Amino acid sequence: MDLNSIYTQLIMEHNKNGHNKKSLLDSDITERGHNPSCGDDISLHLKLDGNIIKDASFTGVGCAISQASTSMMIDLIKGLTIEESLNLIKTFIGMIKKEITDENELEKLEDAIVLQNISNMPARVKCAVLAWHTLKEAISK
Repeated sequence: MDLNSIYTQLIMEHNKNGHNKKSLLDSDITERGHNPSCGDDISLHLKLDGNIIKDASFTGVGCAISQASTSMMIDLIKGLTIEESLNLIKTFIGMIKKEITDENELEKLEDAIVLQNISNMPARVKCAVLAWHTLKEAISK
């Protein structure tokens, strides 16, 4: 299986699999992220236990890349501290900007590493980073 097939398969799996796409009725934080240039519009819901992200989900609409990126991010942050989540955001954004290329560093992004070459598609970058910027905004308050 070539890299493009893996990339497409993972994005489609996360886009179609709704395990993270649902309301979180008892959320402590809800933050909206919107990209007016393409219409991606999500609400990120976080349930905290002190400084640990106990649970997370999202609702909204968007392209396959934004929906998959959001789902991948949620899989990563559940159970992490706010500080650990901020470090993942920094790594993901650094990967997209091609500022972080060390494979050992990028491995902690798990499935989200498949979005590494999204920077080669400038129109899709905002789709991939929407959830990550929304998370940063939500936990920085």
